[in-house]
Amino acid sequence: MRAWGVRATTLDYAPVGFGDYHWVAGDGGGRRWFVTVADVRRRTFDGLGLAMDTAAALREEAGLGFVVAPLRSSDGTTLRRLDRHRYAMSVFPYADGAAGHFGDELTASDRGTVIDLLAELHATPPPLPTPPGPPELAGRSVLELCLGEPDRPWLGGPFSEPARELIAEYAGTLRRRLTELAELARTAGTLGEPVVTHGEPHPGNLLRADGQWSLVDWDTVGLAPPERDLWLVAEEPGDLARYAEATGRTPEPRALAFYRLRWALDDVAEFVEWLRSPHGRTPDAEQAWTSLAETLAELRATS
Repeated sequence: MRAWGVRATTLDYAPVGFGDYHWVAGDGGGRRWFVTVADVRRRTFDGLGLAMDTAAALREEAGLGFVVAPLRSSDGTTLRRLDRHRYAMSVFPYADGAAGHFGDELTASDRGTVIDLLAELHATPPPLPTPPGPPELAGRSVLELCLGEPDRPWLGGPFSEPARELIAEYAGTLRRRLTELAELARTAGTLGEPVVTHGEPHPGNLLRADGQWSLVDWDTVGLAPPERDLWLVAEEPGDLARYAEATGRTPEPRALAFYRLRWALDDVAEFVEWLRSPHGRTPDAEQAWTSLAETLAELRATS
């Protein structure tokens, strides 16, 4: 970590999040840093680098204090390769605060606070490195391949065949929801100028300390309609009215429905890709298997 000027004397593994690896580094004098190692086979190194650079610019140039952004290394970069193909590292200031979990319910007051943060983010001119957040379902081809070859064995690991059987069981549901997503996309793609969106502003990516809120995990930042963020936070008409009053932009119900459905299908595609590939009986694989079953059941129940 010398590239960041960090001379750590302690390094403790932090079992948080899904997919990436995290540690808390300390210098023995009270200073701490949060170190993240990402597997860039799941997303490109260049794409992740743009996301990290965007978060840094939102903090440094736009002055958004609620953005927990990566530090810049000695050469100005926010992401550095650890090897040629697989791993890359970012270093963050250690942010105190209590984080929630995905699926936690926020109070009306807390939702209002988060909506105010999003309104401020969405009103910020996009930094130069901000990547696009296209509405297309990135894993659609994977899902269609699996639906088209339901009997072809998956040999990646212990959860491969159970996952294949589950996809076959829910094939009808997935086809219906993919068709529905395509219909909604025609609306979601015609909503005017995109804004800077976080992508995943759920309670698991929110930190609260001394009454102040921060947003972490900016690897999904992208230019997109504001509904990409809002569907995760707004639960009542008053939430959307608050956003409209702050921004002058009224959220579109069909766009909210689009991003809600795309989230679920994105999850299914990611879990399928994970469980079709070589894997062991790890906590991440266990979580992917459990979440795949839960998400498919929810897709059927809400269709």
